[in-house]
Amino acid sequence: MALDRDGVARAYGRWAPVYDLVFGPVFARGRSLAAAAAVRVGGRVLEVGVGTGLSLPAYAKCRSVFGIDISAPMLEKARDRVDRLGLRNVERLAVMDAERLDLPDASFDVVVAQYVVTAVPNPEAALHEFARVLRPGGEIVITTRIGAERGLRRAIEHTLMPLTSRLGWRTEFSFARYANWAATAPGIAIVERRELPPLGHFSLIRMRKTG
Repeated sequence: MALDRDGVARAYGRWAPVYDLVFGPVFARGRSLAAAAAVRVGGRVLEVGVGTGLSLPAYAKCRSVFGIDISAPMLEKARDRVDRLGLRNVERLAVMDAERLDLPDASFDVVVAQYVVTAVPNPEAALHEFARVLRPGGEIVITTRIGAERGLRRAIEHTLMPLTSRLGWRTEFSFARYANWAATAPGIAIVERRELPPLGHFSLIRMRKTG
């Protein structure tokens, strides 16, 4: 079952009141590692799919962060977090489509996308947008669920797709899709893939823009 933009926005609008409780502890390690990777690169950070802003406190205060999300209710939670914690390095939070970033070319040093690529209707279009707004020498830092290539887990993921699509994400999404995209995207190279909890079904992927 294919995802559609409005359906994803509605799904995450429904998740907004309980998102931190349900997903906060599960993805905490991945969020901290992604923020740390972004801080090491330095410069201006775009976080795509910032959600309720769970990762925002993890960025060094010297790093300017621009956060976007498709869901207005999720961003309301993020704004509350920014105000409550006094996160002055968060320059802006805006509703925006990951596949159509209303942002200038080469305007960020790092693009962070945490658990979001598998939740957009056209992942490759979103990846192209990440590369477009990234400056040469910058990095795309992704945390993502990696689908199985074969075997029982792949069969289960395929069976669950109609349900998870309604919840707002894909279960089927192999690492090959990232590798194939990077191989054809000008000036993009995968420089790291690291397994994340739980159960190694998730990974941190870093891609560098060389030109």
